[in-house]
Amino acid sequence: MTDREITPEELEAFCEKIRSAARAAGYFLNPDEPFTRDLMRSLMVNQDRYGYPSCPCRLASGNRADDLDIICPCDYRDPDLTQFGACFCALYVSQAAFAGEKRILCPVPERRPVREERDAKKHAVCARDAALPYPVWRCRVCGYLCARDDAPDICPICKAKKERFERFI
Repeated sequence: MTDREITPEELEAFCEKIRSAARAAGYFLNPDEPFTRDLMRSLMVNQDRYGYPSCPCRLASGNRADDLDIICPCDYRDPDLTQFGACFCALYVSQAAFAGEKRILCPVPERRPVREERDAKKHAVCARDAALPYPVWRCRVCGYLCARDDAPDICPICKAKKERFERFI
């Protein structure tokens, strides 16, 4: 498969969409514009390849269900920002890193568990489940929790889609 040529206009529109979403949610993108544009181009390539914008610094499987945790923004972004000042691929940075007040501690180590650990976590059952009238759903992007029969179609906080929710309890 050959990757299609991404036009400068398409890239700029995509970059603006990501920038706007980041600002609206209180996040900061890496201020190194050429670096950030290259990452965004890679997100677009992955969007074309797989149908979703998987992290350009991780190997996607091509199976959306297996890759939900690495769809940008990935599940590991917030802990990486807190601990290291940047996410794994360094597209997102902390406010202090964005302002130049904190140096990004690189390289950011990989937090994503190996496949076997991810599979075990998916199938783990909590003993408290039977005591609750409704399951609790957690948005893997922002941490929003809700108790209801099914996960919401869209997170009211970060606007992540239903597939980014996991059963929490």
